[in-house]
Amino acid sequence: MQINLNNRPEEIPGKEEMTVRELLDYKNFTFKFLVVRINGKTIKPGEYEDSLIRDGDDVKVIHLISGG
Repeated sequence: MQINLNNRPEEIPGKEEMTVRELLDYKNFTFKFLVVRINGKTIKPGEYEDSLIRDGDDVKVIHLISGG
């Protein structure tokens, strides 16, 4: 599967589609506060298990940092 992840081409071998949760685990994104967008649509954390990423999708995974 070929996707565009954070504005970079990303090849994920052996997959035709995967859930957001699978992608986060595959890429080891462990930040507590994440914003995930697929083709411009924001995916809520409760939707990570059911939202599918398919070949050719544009995916953004942004971690939010707070501080003072």
